[in-house]
Amino acid sequence: MNANLLNYHHLRYFWEVARSGSLRAASEKLHISQPTLSGQIKVLEDTIERKLFERSGRGLRLTNAGHLVMNHASDIFAAGNRLVEALEGRDADVPLKLNIGIADSLPKLVAWNLIRPAVLAYPRLQLSCVEASSNDLLGQLASLRLDLVLADEPAPTSMPIKSYSHLLGEASVVFCAEKKLATKLKRNFPKSLDGAPALLPASRTAWRHQLDRWFAAQHLRPRLVAEFDDAALMKTAAADGLGFAPVAQPVLDDARNRYDLHPIGKPTGCGFACYMITLERTVRHPAVLKISQHARDIMRDSSPKRKTKT
Repeated sequence: MNANLLNYHHLRYFWEVARSGSLRAASEKLHISQPTLSGQIKVLEDTIERKLFERSGRGLRLTNAGHLVMNHASDIFAAGNRLVEALEGRDADVPLKLNIGIADSLPKLVAWNLIRPAVLAYPRLQLSCVEASSNDLLGQLASLRLDLVLADEPAPTSMPIKSYSHLLGEASVVFCAEKKLATKLKRNFPKSLDGAPALLPASRTAWRHQLDRWFAAQHLRPRLVAEFDDAALMKTAAADGLGFAPVAQPVLDDARNRYDLHPIGKPTGCGFACYMITLERTVRHPAVLKISQHARDIMRDSSPKRKTKT
């Protein structure tokens, strides 16, 4: 499709219908008839060769393409409003926007520690954080709804578009438990973990795979009590004495202070990695640069930063 053929009047009509939720409400606001409005949207669909709405009962529902066009249209018309404000001499100081996807397998405190430098550097930053599975987030990244994804593993090579997985750091892991259990398991570590109650990350996560390999190499078979997507919930269960749990080194102080967990020992050679996945090889967004620049200090024990093309 040639972008020069795009009629922004048609785009505006679509945007108003999408915002209003119906042709009737949009036609009243725009002071044009429903058939005319419907016809203009049909011209837009023909131009971009995509269906933007589908019927849902008596109403309309955006298609996937409709959601994508809606997001870009909102940016386009917001930029138009800022242009008018600038021409009229009103304040046109526009804050940065940053849309981040956070994989549900990534400890949220680790994610926040990585994001914090950007927030401090740009006090007016408009930050949006979305939590979902890595696959869902990579789909949103591909459709340009996200600027980056923070995850504990790189993007798969099967992604339909080119992406870049920037390793922000790899921190060591520390097994922790409430005081009584930690004192018991600390003796004769790591053999003490054989048969001990374990609280572990979900089996699909990258750091769970590392932990399982380490257990196998040490000939240990801890008793699995529960698996967690949420690292905070896992630490809460550990604080209740249900078992020992792995904690990423960067948030060990938080595990001690907030959950009263005590270190048991470190699984040698077992690291917790964090990746920043983007669609660009060289990061240009100033807030994203702040995340990248401070990541190695935040991810203590990190390895040298490298980039993996996918």
